[in-house]
Amino acid sequence: MPITEILERNAKLYGNDVALIEINPQELEKRHTTWREYSLIEPSRNDSFRSEMTWNEFDAKANRLANFLLTRRITKGQRVGILLMNCLEWLPIYFGILKSGAMAVPLNFRYTPEEIRYCLDLADVDALLFGPEFTGRIEAICDKLPKVKTLLYVGEDCPSFAESYNNLVSYCSSRAPQIPLTDDELAAIYFSSGTTGFPKAIIHAHKSLMHSCKVEQNHHGQTREDTFLCIPPLYHTGAKMHWFGSFLVGGKAVLLKGIKPEWIIRAVSEEKCTIVWLLVPWAQDILDAIDRGEIKLEDYKLDQWRLMHIGAQPVPPSLIKRWKSVFPKHDYDTNYGLSESIGPGAVHLGIENIDHVGAIGKAGYGWQTKIVGNDRKEVKQGEVGELAVKGAGVMLGYYKDEKATKEVLTEDGWLYTGDMAKEDKDGFIYLVDRRKDVIITGGENLYPVQIEDFLRKNDAIKDVAVIGLPDHRLGEIAAAIIEVKPDKTLTEEQVNAFCLDLPRYQRPRKIIFAPVPRNPTGKIEKPKLRKMYGADQLVAQQNELK
Repeated sequence: MPITEILERNAKLYGNDVALIEINPQELEKRHTTWREYSLIEPSRNDSFRSEMTWNEFDAKANRLANFLLTRRITKGQRVGILLMNCLEWLPIYFGILKSGAMAVPLNFRYTPEEIRYCLDLADVDALLFGPEFTGRIEAICDKLPKVKTLLYVGEDCPSFAESYNNLVSYCSSRAPQIPLTDDELAAIYFSSGTTGFPKAIIHAHKSLMHSCKVEQNHHGQTREDTFLCIPPLYHTGAKMHWFGSFLVGGKAVLLKGIKPEWIIRAVSEEKCTIVWLLVPWAQDILDAIDRGEIKLEDYKLDQWRLMHIGAQPVPPSLIKRWKSVFPKHDYDTNYGLSESIGPGAVHLGIENIDHVGAIGKAGYGWQTKIVGNDRKEVKQGEVGELAVKGAGVMLGYYKDEKATKEVLTEDGWLYTGDMAKEDKDGFIYLVDRRKDVIITGGENLYPVQIEDFLRKNDAIKDVAVIGLPDHRLGEIAAAIIEVKPDKTLTEEQVNAFCLDLPRYQRPRKIIFAPVPRNPTGKIEKPKLRKMYGADQLVAQQNELK
């Protein structure tokens, strides 16, 4: 069934129960008020710091937007963009688009004006909803968007070049529009994260979204009593598809606008959150704050917190060992997926397999996996090859890019991920690296993730990225960009000494102390690093050869 029916069922069964809560600690900082001070007063139900929405309100808001879009003749086959920071309106807008029969097109909030224009044009977007944070960016390109017939502003003080979402949509009917939908209807276009190039437009049907609901709930056993803390951006498949497991059973979600360690721990405590999905840097920051005494766990109510899980990137085993030493009662899990496979869960470790931490796991619920060589034939167990996945969550293809689709998606449904992996004797899959990130130095293949995992064992290192830099003799050399913890010091000599335990060919030939850039979903932005360091190196070498 289409995923919109889950929302309608939840409204019917649990209408007056709270579905969504938004918490904005940054609003308190503007008032020079601490969260603790705020908690001592009697907060109102709708406040600029904390607001909430019932299932009835959620469904009604989605219906109003759907009915408004229909008045603009936006329905099946058309596309509606969403350019919003995480907020209480985000999910009702998403489901309102789906209820109209149109396709939701979420956009990365970090996009520049030209990137926004590119994506809107690529996806043939007919209408766009945007928030106040993007007024300047949209104003800069609004006269370059001939395909976008409707610009809806979600917020107060609507700019002159747009129409007010609040004024127009609030007067529309809250009854569900009579638009028949099936599993095979087109539902959404997601953009690839862009860590390997310019974003591609990924098409998913309703059955993909429903599959992600079932996968997540099967993996983590959500019930109506669970409360999911959502921190990552909703425009990406990861956070939203993890929430889908709670959505399927009518569980509550808390949208936290901010990633400070204290904010995360306080939200878990005060909202009684039971499930938290973190990115690697956030988990590290929480542990560091606890080690520094900035967070005292005895000040919080955390006994109900049952599951911490991580995705979006390889997870250092040392991090999980450290986490379990601080939170011994937590179940831990990791999931692997990509936007082309509707986010997380295509490969799944499982909370019962903590002894295999470091692996991404085995094929998830309803998924198949295989590891293949360049000829796309399966490699022997233990050999490195490209990971391929197959299941109901695989994309239909890249919009308006048949060539790119055929490169990664076969007629029989196998999606070639571009990730290099290997399988151990127990059938657990380990990510080795992105195919495009492999460094070939003197004829040897280097997998940056393996070097990064080793370096993260150094207690002074907060984050690290390994990239290939051009070398006139070896072709490429491994360079480690190292971000040192604020309270630590580290020298190049100390890093080189630490790396003596690595095989000689794996040791970084160049050490760079600098921040490690990550995108909103936690992935290292290696193209940015290669541009920052690789081009300069190449020019210098070319000049030297002259």
